[in-house]
Amino acid sequence: MKGDRVEIVVDAGDTTRTYEVIASRAGRRVETAVRRGVVEVSEVTRNGSAVRTARFMATRVLALVEQPVPREDSPDHSVLEVSGS
Repeated sequence: MKGDRVEIVVDAGDTTRTYEVIASRAGRRVETAVRRGVVEVSEVTRNGSAVRTARFMATRVLALVEQPVPREDSPDHSVLEVSGS
């Protein structure tokens, strides 16, 4: 969904670098995959074709943070209703 984003924190020797991949248009989503020692983060269209892909060596990735946009159709699980008698 538009607004979904993934932050990737990478070890760059003496410092760390942070990269972001953001779903920039409606209908696009961000997918992550780990294959053969490589972390891939891609912005994907509705039909599954990748628009942008970022690749990092898995041994250098310190953190991979997925931050989805809250959906209107999903219930809020943080609210607990208690009925008293």
